[in-house]
Amino acid sequence: MLERNLGVRLFHRSTRRLTLTEAGETFRTAIAGHLEGLQAAIAGVSTGREEPAGILKISLPPTFGAAHILPLLPAFLARYPQVRPEWHFENRQVDLVGEGYDAAIGGGFELLPGLVSRTLAPAHIVAVASPVYMSGRTLPTQPDQLAALDGIVMRSLQTGRIRHWSMRDVSGREVQAPLSESIVVNDPAAMREAARLGLGVAMLATADILPALDDGSLLRLVPRWYCDAGAISIYHASRKLVPAKTRVFVDWVAEEFKKNRLAERFAGSLS
Repeated sequence: MLERNLGVRLFHRSTRRLTLTEAGETFRTAIAGHLEGLQAAIAGVSTGREEPAGILKISLPPTFGAAHILPLLPAFLARYPQVRPEWHFENRQVDLVGEGYDAAIGGGFELLPGLVSRTLAPAHIVAVASPVYMSGRTLPTQPDQLAALDGIVMRSLQTGRIRHWSMRDVSGREVQAPLSESIVVNDPAAMREAARLGLGVAMLATADILPALDDGSLLRLVPRWYCDAGAISIYHASRKLVPAKTRVFVDWVAEEFKKNRLAERFAGSLS
């Protein structure tokens, strides 16, 4: 009832935890020890909903975040100067509610009750190698031919396993794309750099390698074949009483992706 009257969400809720939002913590501090502060606290958080303000805690993947989200920050802060970004660049799925995040960007999050997502672009994986590595080698024409090349693969931080992919084409055909485990790393950026150094073939998200494809330091192998890893989405808690700072950030990112046609650029099926 109090949240509805204020028009502000005071708690992060999940099936396992209940924690205070930034507005809730501000409210709790304002009323602690003296009831006469209650009216001022209600007025403070209520009027605060008009202008987005406060700490904006976001989790995002390092490579993707630095390349595609961080460049949006100057214009966003010029428009919303009272927002203070606290951005965590990390290769993990965070607990939005338990860890007090306002939003997270990435893929593969478990959509628990109380969380909502907004799709930004497809998460497509393609096979790449450097021109130096492919010099003198026969270009593969089918995904299963990648097995004859040196593979640069990643061990998952969550499972400890090495991920192997199947690839599909625009007609929907699927073919296994096994890579040898010549080099094993635990970070996508390291995979990309190893491929650029001519150490072998890597399966990487199109979003993470567009600059390298554009400048020619990486070549796409088996064109129009790609792995579908789902979607790149922005996640946040609750459809109701979303803080203004979170709401405008989600809308800003979604609009920039649409304006710059990033969903099309990230689609491995169209390249």
